[in-house]
Amino acid sequence: MTRPRAVLIGAPGSGKTTIGAALAERLGVPLRDTDADAEAAAGKPIGEIFIDDGEERFRELERAAVAAALAEHDGVLALGGGAVLAAETQALLAGHTVVYLRVGLAEAVKRVGLASARPLLVLNPRSQMRKLLEERLPIYERLGTVHVDTDGREPAEIVAEIVEALGEDA
Repeated sequence: MTRPRAVLIGAPGSGKTTIGAALAERLGVPLRDTDADAEAAAGKPIGEIFIDDGEERFRELERAAVAAALAEHDGVLALGGGAVLAAETQALLAGHTVVYLRVGLAEAVKRVGLASARPLLVLNPRSQMRKLLEERLPIYERLGTVHVDTDGREPAEIVAEIVEALGEDA
């Protein structure tokens, strides 16, 4: 059975894309990002999906992208920050190595930027990020089989911690 070596979850700005790429390189496997898969399926960027089709349509595409990736991908898989909100996705993650990249509010806002193209952070990014973190934190905590703090750390240091937690020799 094909299964990802590691599935990365966390809030926007936690480093899923950056750490995912570095971890995949370190393990010598491909990186797959479910946000990119959803964009490819829709033929447009996430921001446009939200505007043209609504958040629910994006979430449908996201659930399908996650289900396909969990079944097909054997490398590192990065999930969109909100993918874990779906009960179906939470159920599919059971039994997988799920790496929760923890990020504090101040660091997340700094990394994402206040002029973000992220649709859920458009109006008041700091306030929206706080709300988003409060809503999702318990889910990230519960789903993560490996928890890694990212605040104030370099990607190489984070990747080394993940590799050690995975028991990899890479």
